Amino acid sequence: MSEAVMQPQKHQGEALRAEGLAMTYAEGKLRTPVFDGIDLSVHSGETVAILGASGAGKSTLLHLLGGLDTPTAGEVFVAGQKMSSLSDSARGALRNKALGFVYQFHHLLPEFTALENVMLPVLLSGAHVPDALKRAKVLLEAVGLGHRLEHKPGELSGGERQRAAVARALVNRPACVLGDEPTGNLDEKTASTVFELMLALNHEQQTSLVLVTHDRRLARRLDRVLELHEGKLRQLRPDEV
Repeated sequence: MSEAVMQPQKHQGEALRAEGLAMTYAEGKLRTPVFDGIDLSVHSGETVAILGASGAGKSTLLHLLGGLDTPTAGEVFVAGQKMSSLSDSARGALRNKALGFVYQFHHLLPEFTALENVMLPVLLSGAHVPDALKRAKVLLEAVGLGHRLEHKPGELSGGERQRAAVARALVNRPACVLGDEPTGNLDEKTASTVFELMLALNHEQQTSLVLVTHDRRLARRLDRVLELHEGKLRQLRPDEV
């Protein structure tokens, strides 16, 4: 493991690990390397920010960590399971159970209510409707949307949609939540509210959080801050953030 992303000491267990992760895009004879040989370990309950310039590959890295894309080389382990050794269906089931995703755009299904959107990951995990209904209601109430259960995404404000997305990401109590600029489309006050909510819920559930962001002010609130630069991932000192 590279020195830049050494394991912290205050957390126990491991939610997510990448070993020798590399990604190269190929188009005809053209090869475009994004990064090569990235090692990263995220411990249970730990919060990690990843900074970097636009085009540095932060979203690509997050997609690889979440099993949404396949690396050119290297391995990703989620909750102790090697993603490359799983079938497509098993990988999808592991993602649904062990990972939560929050994007800059909420990606809620427009034809479903907030309650139905948050119920969906629970139902996909094989739970019965009453259990999914109960768990979704609890999370939506926790994010302040108890009065918006039957509203569809188009009837919610931007901040409310992101809060519903946070509830959906956490409803299965995943080992790790991956956030790709989840507050990037929000005004400063709403972004702060959503960010505080994510931290509070992650702390309560002891879920790890890996957050790609351009906002250094938010990044300083997390346990570790890493920077992706020229294909390398390194840990920043507090005075560099």
